[in-house]
Amino acid sequence: MVNDAGSRSFLVFKPNSRQIMMAVAATTVVIGGIQGYRFLQLPSPASEAVTTSLVKPQIKTVTALGRIEPQGEVIKLSAPASSQSSRVEKLLVKEGDKVKAGQVIAILDNRDRLQAAWQESQEAVNLAQVNLEKVKAGAKIGEIQAQTAEIARVKAQTLGEEGQQREAVARLEAQWEGEKTAQQAAIRKLEAELKNAQIEFQRYQQLYQEGATSKSLFDSKQLSVDTITQQLQEANATLKRIDRTGSKQVEEAKTVLARINATGSKQIKSAQATLNQIAEVRPVDVAAAQGEVKRALAAAKQAKANLDQAYVRSPQDGIVFDIHTRSGEMVSSDGIVEIGQTNQMYVVVEVYQSDISKIKPGQTVKISSNSLPSDLHGKVDWVGWKIQRQNIINSDPSENIDSRVVEVHVGLDKASSEKAAKFTNLQVKAVIQL
Repeated sequence: MVNDAGSRSFLVFKPNSRQIMMAVAATTVVIGGIQGYRFLQLPSPASEAVTTSLVKPQIKTVTALGRIEPQGEVIKLSAPASSQSSRVEKLLVKEGDKVKAGQVIAILDNRDRLQAAWQESQEAVNLAQVNLEKVKAGAKIGEIQAQTAEIARVKAQTLGEEGQQREAVARLEAQWEGEKTAQQAAIRKLEAELKNAQIEFQRYQQLYQEGATSKSLFDSKQLSVDTITQQLQEANATLKRIDRTGSKQVEEAKTVLARINATGSKQIKSAQATLNQIAEVRPVDVAAAQGEVKRALAAAKQAKANLDQAYVRSPQDGIVFDIHTRSGEMVSSDGIVEIGQTNQMYVVVEVYQSDISKIKPGQTVKISSNSLPSDLHGKVDWVGWKIQRQNIINSDPSENIDSRVVEVHVGLDKASSEKAAKFTNLQVKAVIQL
């Protein structure tokens, strides 16, 4: 019985295959329903993109920290490197003074010593110049003047002799030309007489042949032609003699003139050589003296430059912001004074490198600070070219103090520059309109 009961009990609690299949099917339906519900609860990609585009705000400004600076930044005016160990003898400005470019700001205590050195160099220049003139002068003035007078006398004598001989040449040429002209006229007269005599001879020759005249008259005509012919030949010979004689006389006179010129030139050169020998001014001596003058001038120029360094001058117009060294003190490592140009003020804004691509010149900027009476306004002037570490730190401890930034220089308008003139290096907040 017990076994039967156990057997019945086993039969009651043992599921059959149909029940198992129904349980598996029910479980599958439940799991599928759960997965379907989860799938329906997830948003679609399209709806998610639409939701994101509707929610994401459009960025219209970039905010960053900055500092106020004058145009050209603040200049720390110090003494030259060669005068760093000097003291300030006299300070000529005070904080807030307006200064001009080239204005003396301070006088160093080495001024008197450098002044004396410059004056000494000037005297050295004068001495070198006097020595140069002495070398150029050479011998005594009296000797030079005497030899110069001798040169003038030789030149005058030569010119006088040349003039006389030129007159002689001209007279001979005129005489020659006159004799030639007279002889040529006599020749032309004889040629005309010969022509007439020949015509008369031919006429009497014909008459003689015809028996119209006597032989004695015919012979006289023949004799006349022969006589004139002889006279014409002698006249031509005389003309040639006049030519030869006149040409010879003129050439001899010109030879004498050339000899006078040569002799005078030789005498003048000799006298000039004597003058040069008396003067004894050698080019090498003059060059050496000129070198001394140049060396003295260079030393004087250097002394003047050293003296100018004793006067500390402002390189630009501006306002004295701060004084680091006062009268009687050694020149500080921070210089003597700080100078800046406050006519045009700037704000140097440190923009994060992730935002710098949004910044362009001409964008308007609003600057604010609790220390300012009101907000300042300006425009982006130019954007820096270098990415660097952040210098202006926010007081918020959660901020990243090692950010990489780019300096953006904002030029303030005239009204804002006037307000910011006394707030150099003030930390401000800048809002750049994109």
